[in-house]
Amino acid sequence: MTTAYLADALAPRVGEFIRLRRDLHAHPELAFEEHRTAALVAEKLRDWGYAVTTGIGGTGVVGQLRRGNGPHAIGLRADMDALPILEQGQSPWKSRVEGRMHACGHDGHTAILLAAAQAIAEDLAFSGTLNLIFQPAEEGAGGACRMIEDGLFERFPCDAVFALHNMPGIEAGHWVFRSGPTMASSDDVTITLTGQGGHGAMPHRAVDTVVAAASIVMALQTVVSRNVDPLQTAVVTVGALNAGQANNVIPEHATLALSVRALDPQVRVQLKERIHALVAQQAASFGVKSEVDWRPGYAVLVNSEPETVRASRVASALFGPEKVVSQGAPLTASEDFAFMLERVPGSYFFVGNGGPGTPGACMVHNPAYDFNDQLIEPAARFWMALVKEYLV
Repeated sequence: MTTAYLADALAPRVGEFIRLRRDLHAHPELAFEEHRTAALVAEKLRDWGYAVTTGIGGTGVVGQLRRGNGPHAIGLRADMDALPILEQGQSPWKSRVEGRMHACGHDGHTAILLAAAQAIAEDLAFSGTLNLIFQPAEEGAGGACRMIEDGLFERFPCDAVFALHNMPGIEAGHWVFRSGPTMASSDDVTITLTGQGGHGAMPHRAVDTVVAAASIVMALQTVVSRNVDPLQTAVVTVGALNAGQANNVIPEHATLALSVRALDPQVRVQLKERIHALVAQQAASFGVKSEVDWRPGYAVLVNSEPETVRASRVASALFGPEKVVSQGAPLTASEDFAFMLERVPGSYFFVGNGGPGTPGACMVHNPAYDFNDQLIEPAARFWMALVKEYLV
């Protein structure tokens, strides 16, 4: 199977899947609301001969294709959900749903996997089992966990699982892989302070939560700089501080909202312990009561080395080593594919959406973002080659 063969198999289909991607973009659906998208995916897969199971983890879809007597199984995952963002673009396929848009390229990821699915079903010989996993609710709602809890890997066993994500700022069609910790854990934290309200002119008769909150914000900056090993990566961001409404009123309550991230599970534990202790001690020093609501989010995403090396070699063979970074830098963004990788070895990697100065360089989660349709053909070709690599 040559690169030319793969390209020839996909070439007549590319326009169809660009149109499909733009249709998905125009009809974005939020987490666990991907009913239209899931129905479209299921219909296409059935038409191409896949055994289709719907409703996994809510709106998840799995298409399975078995051929020959090969003992191995591979899973390829695409995410389907959109974001609650008002789109600024003016393309003909702009979102038709006010306040919702595909601002992260999940429409493109779905179109890529569908393009590969059709070409694999019609043109690719292999022996084994292919599981195509179309996941809902990646954007913070934990759709991967819901699918796993619904028996994903018991019902569709996989020897390895893979997922890709477009990445603005990287030249279109260039690939970045990484073995080991690749994306950070993400925990949401709310700190509530309770003091005694009072008149701004008489602070001695109040217990000021604003001063305590300000002190806590500054003290939190020392967690990463003075408690975490300098060779480790950690982030403690105070994204919101809310207290009071008038300049002459000392508020009884103040709240802080934090995003806490780490690339090592032990550092994640250390951050939690240190933040709890620091908040309690700082609050007590001001006579303020404190409460910390810690909501665990996504786990550290850890790519297994054998699968990552294998995928990187496939990309190098297809596109040339000059377009492939085999050990890129880690990211402090988070991804719930991490939970799938806790159950099955595999790899999560990136394909460039467009370099600096191009429309594809607009960062994800930006209201002006759009997926680069030129990625559909090469990325689908990669999926085809990876399946052939595993299911010989």
